[in-house]
Amino acid sequence: MDDELRAYEAGRADGLAARRDAERAGHPTLGRDYRIGFIDGRMEIYRMQASVRKIVEDGE
Repeated sequence: MDDELRAYEAGRADGLAARRDAERAGHPTLGRDYRIGFIDGRMEIYRMQASVRKIVEDGE
């Protein structure tokens, strides 16, 4: 389970940094955890950008 959590966290960190590691994503056993983490990281960035847009638009 520790390996899966580390793969997820690595994917999330890469998603936040907008860089995908194709080797990790393609790993036969841990690739799924990495990809889910990556998507979660990208979604977090999207939500942050949406919040900033809303703040800017409300301030106009």
